[in-house]
Amino acid sequence: MDIAALLIFAGTLIVAAGSPGPSIAALVARVLTRGARNVLPFLTAMWIGEAIWLSLAVWGLSALAQSFQLVFVAIKWAGVAYLLYLAWRMWNARADVDASNTPAKRGAARMFAAGLAVTLGNPKIMVFYMALLPTIIDVATLTVTGWAELTATMVVVLIAIDLAWVFFAARLRLLLKSPAAMRIANRCSAGMMAGAATAIASR
Repeated sequence: MDIAALLIFAGTLIVAAGSPGPSIAALVARVLTRGARNVLPFLTAMWIGEAIWLSLAVWGLSALAQSFQLVFVAIKWAGVAYLLYLAWRMWNARADVDASNTPAKRGAARMFAAGLAVTLGNPKIMVFYMALLPTIIDVATLTVTGWAELTATMVVVLIAIDLAWVFFAARLRLLLKSPAAMRIANRCSAGMMAGAATAIASR
């Protein structure tokens, strides 16, 4: 694929993905409350979900997504319910950084499911790709190699942006040493998580 097209795609994606949305709000809230150590499953699920939507857009499978609309609606509301549950947990979390750790295996499975639900519950991601791709590439002649290059570019961009948000949230969390400050952070994180759930539910 033309390197110029990939650069335009990457630049546009940086602007779009860098803007705080429901997924970023949920990510930052989780890091502030639980730390960055166990957030990788959530990130991985987000990247997989984005790759699925990009693939649907590239191969013109929006009709398939419409055929399984009820599945995506179910995923969306499951994600909303889980984010609200996380918000409740954050609101009531102890104001002790060390005491907020959860078992890694259990947390990993739950966070992966939440990340996938948040991303797949937002079909506007596919709409974004469907609007963007025809302006920079000839989708009709796109090969499997071209799709792989687009997907790899997307993953690299999202990794850079999401890890930057994780780093920012983790550094902010280090400043929250006192129980009072941690309690405020927990309540703010709960509000952000609930806001992410509300944003997803309203779409």
